[in-house]
This record gives sequence, structure tokens and C-alpha cells, in this order.
Amino acid sequence: MKSRRVLLTLHLLFVAILFGVHVVLITVSLTAAVTSDESVLKACYTVMHLLAATSIRASTIGTVVTGILLSVFTSWGLFRFYWIIAKEILTLLCMVIGLVGIYDWTLKGVRVTDSFGMLARSSPDFTANQAFLFTGVVLQLLSMVAMYAISVWKPWGKVSRFGGF
Repeated sequence: MKSRRVLLTLHLLFVAILFGVHVVLITVSLTAAVTSDESVLKACYTVMHLLAATSIRASTIGTVVTGILLSVFTSWGLFRFYWIIAKEILTLLCMVIGLVGIYDWTLKGVRVTDSFGMLARSSPDFTANQAFLFTGVVLQLLSMVAMYAISVWKPWGKVSRFGGF
């Protein structure tokens, strides 16, 4: 029982870090979209890329590992309940967006703003990249909110025919 609580505490800490980082990413992304100062634009993309390369990766991995351990070492199991399967699907979405998408989009933003500064804004590629980044961050944040709600409400029942493990 004590180890389960420690594991749950770690899981919640990793999720809170991930959630907080995404709130920061939205704020910095919006700042990058409206600034007319080249140094602020470059700083925004540098900060977003730094978060993508460090905090997002570490907290995503920590969240996934502790989540799997919680499922395996409790009565919930990995595939026994529809609500857990829904969280697993949302987790996969978050992993792809966070570990690949946000990292790549911020890296591209850093490279373009370093090379072209404010002129980057006139490029359709930069504008599309900025839109992908913002959309990815918002999708990830919404997925996390959905996972929070699913964890609290546990809306769907047990998978009857599969049995789960």
C-alpha cells in the first residue's frame, strides 16, 4: 500500500510538471506570435526548444513509466477497463506530439529565427510551423485534461470478453 502511494505521488508529480510546461509553452508561443522584437522571438523559440528537449521528455517518460507500473501493480490492469484503454490511447497521442512533434517544431523555429530573424514571419513555412506547434501544444494540453477527467470519473466499465491483464 505504501509503495503504491509513493508511485501514485510520483505519477502525479510528473503529470503536474508536464501540464505546467504546456501552460508555459502556450504562453511563450502566443508571445512569439505577437512580438515585434526579434530578440524576443528568438528567445521564445529557444525557451520552447529547451523545454521540449528536457522537461517534456523527462516528464513524459516519467508519467508513462509510473502510469504503467500503477496499472500493472494494482487491480486496474492495463486492459481491464475501457477508461484505462482510453487513457493509453491519449498517452500515445501525447507521446508522439510531445516527444517528436513539439521537439521538431521548436527546433525548426529556432533554426529559422536564428537565420532570418523577424523576416522568418514572412515565410509560409514558418507560419505553418508556428501553427503546427501551437496546435500540438493545445492538443496535448486538452488530452491531459481529458486524462485527468477520465481518471477521476472512470466513465466506462470493465472489458468483459478480453479479461485484461
